[in-house]
Amino acid sequence: MKFFKLFNRLFLFISVCALFLASCKQKQPLFHEVKADKSGIHFNNEIKEDNELNVMHYEYIYNGGGVGIGDFNNDSLPDIYFTGSRVANKLYINRGNMKFEDVTDAAGVNGNGKWCKGVSIIDINNDGFMDIYVCAAVMLPASERKNLLYINKGTDKSTGIPSFKEEAEEYGLADTSSTHMAAFFDYDNDGDLDVYLLVNELDGTYPNEFRPIRKDGSWPNTDRLLRNDWSDSLKHPVFTNVSKQAGILIEGYGLGVSITDINNDGWKDIYVSNDYLSNNILYINNHDGTFTDRCNEYFKHTSKNAMGNDIADINNDGLEDIIELDMAPADNYRLKMINNPVNYQTFQNTARYGYMYQYARNTLQLNLGPKVLDNDSIGPPVFSEIAYYSGISQTDWSWAPLAVDADNDGYRDLMITNGLPKDLSDMDFIAYRNQAIANTPQSVILNQLPSVKISNYIFHNNGDITFTDKTKEWGWEMPTFSAGMAYADFDRDGDVDLVINNTNMEATLMENKLNENKSKENNFFRIQLMGDSVNRNGLGAIIHLYYQGKQQVYEYFPYRGYMSSVENVAHFGVGNATVIDSVVVDWTNAKKQVLKNITSNQTVTINKKQAIEKGNFVAPHFAVNNLFTDITKAAGINFIASEVDFIDFNIQRLIPHKLTQYGPSLATGDLNGDGKDDLLIGGGSPNYATLFLQNANGSFIKRNFTDTTALKFQDDAGICLFDADGDGDLDVYIASGGCENEPGSKAYIDHFYTNDGKGIFKEDTDAFAPAYTTKSCVKAVDYDGDGDLDLFVGGRVFPGSFPQAVSSFLYRNDSKDGKVKFTDVTNDAAPALRNIGMVCDAVWSDADNDRKPDLIIAGEWMPVTILKNDNGKFSIAKTNLAEQSGWWNSITAADLDNDGDMDYIIGNCGRNGFLNPSSQFPVNAFGKDFDNNGSFDAVFSNWLPSSINGELKEYPIAGRDEFIREMSVMKGKFPNYSSYARTEMKDIFTEPELKGAIRLSVNNFHSSWVENKGNLQFALHDLPAQAQWAPVYGIVANDFNGDGNIDIALNGNEFSMAPYLGRYDALNGIVLQGDGKGNFFPLSILQSGFYVPGNGKAVVQLVSNGKLSLAAAQNSSYLKLFQLKKQEGKIILLLPNDISAIVQLKNGQKRKEEFGYGSSFLSQSGRFIQLTPAVQSIEITNNKNQKRIINN
Repeated sequence: MKFFKLFNRLFLFISVCALFLASCKQKQPLFHEVKADKSGIHFNNEIKEDNELNVMHYEYIYNGGGVGIGDFNNDSLPDIYFTGSRVANKLYINRGNMKFEDVTDAAGVNGNGKWCKGVSIIDINNDGFMDIYVCAAVMLPASERKNLLYINKGTDKSTGIPSFKEEAEEYGLADTSSTHMAAFFDYDNDGDLDVYLLVNELDGTYPNEFRPIRKDGSWPNTDRLLRNDWSDSLKHPVFTNVSKQAGILIEGYGLGVSITDINNDGWKDIYVSNDYLSNNILYINNHDGTFTDRCNEYFKHTSKNAMGNDIADINNDGLEDIIELDMAPADNYRLKMINNPVNYQTFQNTARYGYMYQYARNTLQLNLGPKVLDNDSIGPPVFSEIAYYSGISQTDWSWAPLAVDADNDGYRDLMITNGLPKDLSDMDFIAYRNQAIANTPQSVILNQLPSVKISNYIFHNNGDITFTDKTKEWGWEMPTFSAGMAYADFDRDGDVDLVINNTNMEATLMENKLNENKSKENNFFRIQLMGDSVNRNGLGAIIHLYYQGKQQVYEYFPYRGYMSSVENVAHFGVGNATVIDSVVVDWTNAKKQVLKNITSNQTVTINKKQAIEKGNFVAPHFAVNNLFTDITKAAGINFIASEVDFIDFNIQRLIPHKLTQYGPSLATGDLNGDGKDDLLIGGGSPNYATLFLQNANGSFIKRNFTDTTALKFQDDAGICLFDADGDGDLDVYIASGGCENEPGSKAYIDHFYTNDGKGIFKEDTDAFAPAYTTKSCVKAVDYDGDGDLDLFVGGRVFPGSFPQAVSSFLYRNDSKDGKVKFTDVTNDAAPALRNIGMVCDAVWSDADNDRKPDLIIAGEWMPVTILKNDNGKFSIAKTNLAEQSGWWNSITAADLDNDGDMDYIIGNCGRNGFLNPSSQFPVNAFGKDFDNNGSFDAVFSNWLPSSINGELKEYPIAGRDEFIREMSVMKGKFPNYSSYARTEMKDIFTEPELKGAIRLSVNNFHSSWVENKGNLQFALHDLPAQAQWAPVYGIVANDFNGDGNIDIALNGNEFSMAPYLGRYDALNGIVLQGDGKGNFFPLSILQSGFYVPGNGKAVVQLVSNGKLSLAAAQNSSYLKLFQLKKQEGKIILLLPNDISAIVQLKNGQKRKEEFGYGSSFLSQSGRFIQLTPAVQSIEITNNKNQKRIINN
């Protein structure tokens, strides 16, 4: 018995120990730093400043060095080459088992005493030995910064050490233009490798000053293109400068360059990241030896102080994306200390001088595939910048991004280097230097400079276009000053290791420990290409991998990140896949190769000799299966919504966005009595409203809506087309919005127009008592069941006092004998509307299925609010929606799950911005005249880490300069930037100072759909990721593809955000295909044909030429009109008093539809219903509860 007890105790002890050891093993970081005493790598890019050369004289002194990977002695192990600034370059030969030998002197590659920058590994003479091309910069005269080309002469077999000879002059590559990096590629498709030289020369001018961009190639900081010309006499290439004839003429301060076929036309293009104000450049290959910069056409904004970049497919959709770094810190203290105020004048200068919109943060340009243009022609790819959404926007002073699968799960992770020994951007130092420079020794000033010594970042790709910071968990938390970085499988165990060139520290070697676990979930597949006699390494080939219904793509170039070259092997993590279904290699020169059913966990060499001709590459010219087609031009619509650029920020400096750039509003209906939908477009000061009348052939003719002068100088907000007087035609109510005028201005009076039945309108100034407040929307319904249409008019904001709300209104229709009369019954019937909040949109909808229309309101800094209709009296219903406060812009009703009640789509701010509130960490607003100067102040707060790796605390959003400009009395409280940067929101104002202040909070920025659970209970569901990339405004819900399920079209973006937040511009119009179960699937632009890239606002549906069409508005840009390519079934026009329908589907489901007057932001759609092939019958109900059935 004792034996068994002893045995049980021993067994238990062993089990606990085993579990403990297993737990320890699981917690082991993914990466392990291999110390120099083990690896043998002691390279230290030490930079010592002196009176002749320091960061005050040369800002780029600490920009660091590069690292290049190549198998220089052909032993199948990747070796490492470092470049040094004021120290010699170093070559380390890989001796196996993560041990390296310094062979620099024996190999003859020490950099010749130059200030070396980028390193490009290339077999330039195609002799089977990897050569080294080194870029040089900084030193004077120019002859001291000639680039170096080390030609590999072979390996001493006894020592395994390669020898090199410097031959840059012989090859025509001894360039003296202060180059930072070189990228070899075939630009003219002749088979051999040419080279692009990235130039960055500080020319003595202030690099952030607005001035005309130099585009003639004359400036010293202009990049260069050198063509490979074979020399028969020398038996190797000689490179010829063809920059001017090729169109490489635009100046810049280059820090990153990548080569890619960005538009998938079979010709390589060039993407350049430029520092300072200079635009990034995207040189598109014209197929004739020339390039054209189309950066502004492909991207809506870029990083400002753009550093390194990498191009890779981060979401495995077969399209390559662009990652680019900048210097935005993630913590509040650093963010406030380098905050360089950007005012609205800067935005205006951007356009005036031809610069792109640029923001000082990392950017992730997600490739959405090609756009569809007029007549279904296919255009270039569309990119959405989503770094905020993805979680990688702020990694401090960053240099090198590399996208590679670190854990072999099938998605590319992201590694980032950062750090700076001396930070010239520190605002307190700038203030100190300006005061001390005249009478303080330079050495004293330099000693005051702070440093940025922080850990590098590593992000895990979650497989859903988002990343999780794994810096600590994966063993990257040590602080460094890092620059160039490269990856390779140094120990040949199937995972990627990394090496980093640090400044004033020894280099870092990180060993990946993934495959020590021998997991079956982390398989790999690696490909080594063998090219031909003029491109031995196969650079430029595109590799497609297919397995388990998934795909990956890799463009075979080693020049990635920042001044570095990665291992020239394509590395794929493939998760649990043991077999690769197929590998497709698209070689240059129109050759293709396919391999099938290959076992994973191996490195495969693919030789171009086995490739076959695939014929000349011809990209498709026209879309075929797109849902909508752009008929704007064909319909004769040429309308741009121009308006005065009123600068709200001159009135209230800290508000997060303008309140004056929401138009134009759209409303559609038969305005001239011919049975066809016409289109009324609201005006914006100083323009009239515009009317487009539809012709019999579906085209439109334009005319002014009215010549009333008063209407020209107001902002039309909501428009409602409805029969107010019961004469059978559509009258017009226009709500007045904007904030350009003083409070109480006549410009805020709404306008009502009666229709003579033929589309001629006359204003009726006696129809209602004027309200001198700003409005946002107007929606009509018969709320009291008396047979006529009443109005809700939403109040927006008190001008100059954001976020102070104004009253909304309920107007009862008391018209009689053709005399229109609306009575304000707000106090009696809906008193809650007096203080409801800043209303953006509303919809009349029977939320509780009691056959009475309820009022559902969406607004800013408030929850979606339902006012229940109790026999014509309204009160706020208690719902679980009250817990979700947002910047709700819009709302539309639709039965999204085919269960017979109305659900709702609500547009919000989205999650692709600096502000990303939650219930635990809301964004807050405080409003009051805090400094007692007669003007209303608004202060906003956000939660940020207090310091690097610090806890989240609440801080004011604005930087110190903007904060003090709003309230100058605060200058005494915050005499310097550091005092402000350390102050939490709770210490900005005292409780007595906050007495009487408006306090608002938001905790949800997700655009969502609301599932109606019955009894006024709801479930909130996020719309798909693509709908979260910018604010959603216009919404249309209908069955676009005829499958019986409701689909959704969204219009959005917000270009009028405060300069410190930047434009929200990642939406391009989006169609979400519904499955009738509440699930939605975004269509690509190529699939939908719906492309609205501008400052999208209203969107309406109408019938044009017998087909469902969408009209989409863009603020300060063109109106666009789209039409279904194929109308499934037929369209049934509704009668004026039809209010709802039950759609019986052939699959047995039932869907409810409501027919309102006004739905979604500044929008009113046409009144019709579709009888599609999926529909069995439709039962339509009017306001007298009379029903009619239409069978299919």
